[in-house]
Amino acid sequence: MPGSPDRFAEEAATYAITASRPDLDTGVAAIRNTLKTLGPEPGVYRMLDEREQVLYVGKARALKNRVTNYTQVARLPRRLQRMVSQTRRMEIVVTRSEAEALLLEAQLIKRFRPPYNVLLRDDKSFPFIALEESHDFPRLSKHRGARKPQTEYFGPFASAGAVNTTLNALQKVFLLRSCSDSYMANRTRPCLLFQIRRCSAPCVGRIDQAGYAELVEDARQFLTGKSQSVQKKLGERMGAAAAEQDYELAAVLRDRLKALTAIQGSQAINAETDAIDADVIALHQREGVACVQVFFIRGGQNWGHRAIFPAHVGDVPEPEILAAFLGQFYSELAPARLLLLDRDVPEADILAEALATRAEHKVELRVPQRGHLKRLVEQAARNAEEAVERRLAESTTQRRNLEALAEFLALSAPPERIEIYDNSHIQGSNALGAMVVATPEGFAKSQYRKFNMKQADLTPGDDFAMMKAMLTRRFTRLQAESPDGGEDWPDLLLIDGGKGQVSAVVEVLTTLGVEDVPIVGVAKGPDRNAGREIFHLPDGRELTLPPNDPLLFFLQRLRDESHRFVIGAHRGKRSKALTVSTLDEVPGIGPARKKALLMHFGTARAVKGAALEDLLKAPGINRATAEAIFEYFHPTR
Repeated sequence: MPGSPDRFAEEAATYAITASRPDLDTGVAAIRNTLKTLGPEPGVYRMLDEREQVLYVGKARALKNRVTNYTQVARLPRRLQRMVSQTRRMEIVVTRSEAEALLLEAQLIKRFRPPYNVLLRDDKSFPFIALEESHDFPRLSKHRGARKPQTEYFGPFASAGAVNTTLNALQKVFLLRSCSDSYMANRTRPCLLFQIRRCSAPCVGRIDQAGYAELVEDARQFLTGKSQSVQKKLGERMGAAAAEQDYELAAVLRDRLKALTAIQGSQAINAETDAIDADVIALHQREGVACVQVFFIRGGQNWGHRAIFPAHVGDVPEPEILAAFLGQFYSELAPARLLLLDRDVPEADILAEALATRAEHKVELRVPQRGHLKRLVEQAARNAEEAVERRLAESTTQRRNLEALAEFLALSAPPERIEIYDNSHIQGSNALGAMVVATPEGFAKSQYRKFNMKQADLTPGDDFAMMKAMLTRRFTRLQAESPDGGEDWPDLLLIDGGKGQVSAVVEVLTTLGVEDVPIVGVAKGPDRNAGREIFHLPDGRELTLPPNDPLLFFLQRLRDESHRFVIGAHRGKRSKALTVSTLDEVPGIGPARKKALLMHFGTARAVKGAALEDLLKAPGINRATAEAIFEYFHPTR
């Protein structure tokens, strides 16, 4: 937990002091039982508890030697003593090399997210700029996800904002199209982007293929770090246009040159780093909070940086945190050829070999000692330190808010996990519920959940019934997966609504036998004014807070986050529903028959109202299929 010693480390230390010897003996016995089957080969091991949940994933150069260390309990740190006491079984995978073991270890950690491994909380993908070369006039666009053939990628960028800024500048400089192929194919006159000099309008022939290909090559040169040659070329063309008194073209080229100079100034790292491709990585740790700053430098240009806060760092040494970070961070993202680190990491040669295998090119791990590369690392280190300071300050405020919340609601302790529930619908259609989770570290977005409301017995628009259905599904599953409690159990339920919603939740929890989870409903006050919220408790009490109370702002932020999430999810569901035809739900109707019916009748509504004889006239529709369609739309016949 930021702002105080890591929560996990605190629990581990307490457990190690109070753990009974039989627990440790049982864990050591399970490990020794596995040792009988191990040899000196490399591989990956998993430790499992009595519920078959993965506690830890590790790799070893020699499995027998590594696993033996866990039987020497007195030499283990307290965190690992606790892990051993919970271990009841081990699973082993033998690999051909230690590099292969390291790759497998990273994959398994990402899959199982074990509580005793250092974990990356930030699992968002990184955006790229894609140049689609399959078209005569290639398109420049933002891209995430799987890579497509005949497409060149430039990146990664640290954020969507960094990509958007770069794309905006590239449009000004190189005038490449950003529209889809279908949009371009249907244009009869230039769009607004041509009017504001952001596109060369190849859609209507304002530029030929050869001229457009020259622009594409200039953009490629810029994105690969050869911006000086592009700048020189534009300068020469501008001078030639001015000499020929073509001042309009000279002005256009001047504006493009200014845009290029602006983006160079904002992205250039240092004149000494021209054409360098590197990821600059630095770690800072303080008071149980670790931050890794990653700068992406491609062709001497800074394509953004991101602060990542690994979890479960506890008493793990900093070099081990950084090594674990590198293995997981590059499990899906290809590393640069040069990784500039602020410190040495254990088994750097094995790590470099594993990353090279994954990236399919040589990867060098270097800790620069002097010069401009050293200054780059120092810059990343300063950013990591400042990010930790900000996180600690935010955590202090968060902890203060949680303590105030506990006092306000008379809770026994500040809540470690708050679940906020809300639902959204339009007159009962596309009904959807959502759960948002807040912890002392902020919003835990990876634990957000959506609940599609499909129960036939729900009355459209019945918010109380929707709340009951959502909480029933949530706690029924929670009881099945964690019957003895645990980190997944909430310490407080925050319900968007008043007395009715709170009563519905109380009814659900009473029916399921859940008695120790506090509940509070948040309803807007008179005239639905924000700032005059009323907090409803299960015993009928209604509480309020002063309009400028920091706790009120905190609770509003929790409620607003649930609004944002559920409304966004509802919009997505509604948009998807607009593209779904009623024919998709008819048994036996696949894409080919659906297309035939729509081509014959024109609309799905016409198919629904068609007589059996008319359905038989559609191509590819036999009597059995026609009868199935007719019976589906006329069930009372």
